[in-house]
Amino acid sequence: MEFRGTTICAVKRGGVTAIAGDGQVTMGESVIMKGNAVKVKRIYQDKVVIGFAGSVSDAFALSEKFEAMLQKYSGNLMRAAVELAELWRLDKGGRKLEALMIAADATSMFVISGTGEVIEPENGICAIGSGGNYALAAARALVSATKLGAKEIAVRALKIASEICVYTNDHITVETV
Repeated sequence: MEFRGTTICAVKRGGVTAIAGDGQVTMGESVIMKGNAVKVKRIYQDKVVIGFAGSVSDAFALSEKFEAMLQKYSGNLMRAAVELAELWRLDKGGRKLEALMIAADATSMFVISGTGEVIEPENGICAIGSGGNYALAAARALVSATKLGAKEIAVRALKIASEICVYTNDHITVETV
């Protein structure tokens, strides 16, 4: 049985980056296994915030490997992300992780995949997971039409996604950096 369902949204505005995530874990197409999972957390001396989506075990594996790279490169977010991606490209026998992660520190934000891609959003807004496109659209609209802060936009975008996506709920965890 496949576990799925998560929406993570990140917004960078006014010198603050907020990453918000819902709490739903869904098994198959119709069973909500848990409604209060935490998929957003602080790592590396509380200087980096990550939010992850995808297969539960793969998401944890991806976040652990990324945290190890942060330790190795003294918290340099870009270097840790690039080195993690390079690790996948060099390991021909390596397993691809079915997971995505958003990672942010005080200056940078990246989407990191379990297959070795690293993407820096061009407009300071990104979202991943089953309701990611809904949250992304909502966040973009809120950024262009309001003066709300990053945290409020990320939370509102998740709430909007939870009203549309059956794999997303409104039990929201948010962290800022």
